Amino acid sequence: MVQQDNKTKRIIVKLKSVSRIYNLGNENLAALNEINLNIMSGEFIAIRGPSGSGKSTLANVIGGLDKSYSGTIIVDNEEINKLNDRKLSEYRNKKIGFIFQTFNLIPTFTALENVMLPLILSGVSPKIRKQRAYECLRKVGLANRINHKPNELSGGERQRVSIARALVNNPEIIIADEPTGNLDSKRSAEIIDILKKLNTHLKITLIVITHDPTIANKADRILNMHDGRISR
Repeated sequence: MVQQDNKTKRIIVKLKSVSRIYNLGNENLAALNEINLNIMSGEFIAIRGPSGSGKSTLANVIGGLDKSYSGTIIVDNEEINKLNDRKLSEYRNKKIGFIFQTFNLIPTFTALENVMLPLILSGVSPKIRKQRAYECLRKVGLANRINHKPNELSGGERQRVSIARALVNNPEIIIADEPTGNLDSKRSAEIIDILKKLNTHLKITLIVITHDPTIANKADRILNMHDGRISR
């Protein structure tokens, strides 16, 4: 597939007056403060900001990992704040692919089994899920490592498995939280290259939380966050 042109792009994520308040004893902390944001389909967004600025909270509410917010979030014309638990779980599994700094792989599973896990939850047949998992591992350059467990893989290879797992349900959006945070500069560059190719060639909307200026410089747009707001 080729990247979609501007004529076919649409707003895939819309936040309207979204706030997330944490109650800390007698004090309220606004992790998100009246956020209004549009993200276009196929866009590569980098979210930057100091610790506590709200960037992870922003990613979590978009990804459906945090429901305790006010305002409205519309993803692909669906208000996710109105979804029940079952529908929200389905949304997280099929619409969103997650990549974490700490990989979040099951240590007793092989690379192939880790990548197949979302397909098991989706009820995909064993034959199809094995084929799709293998294809995703091939796309990230791990076709020869499918039977290796996480402790037999390098940090960069573990993150590639995480990327393959994020891809396996063909999500429209991938949310990556500090995907190069545990990697050296060489492995980080490899992961950045993979993510950029996924965004460019598969039209996947990419939302990346990062302190890495190399990733930010590859993005179509940078959102700088401070005190729960997007800085202008």
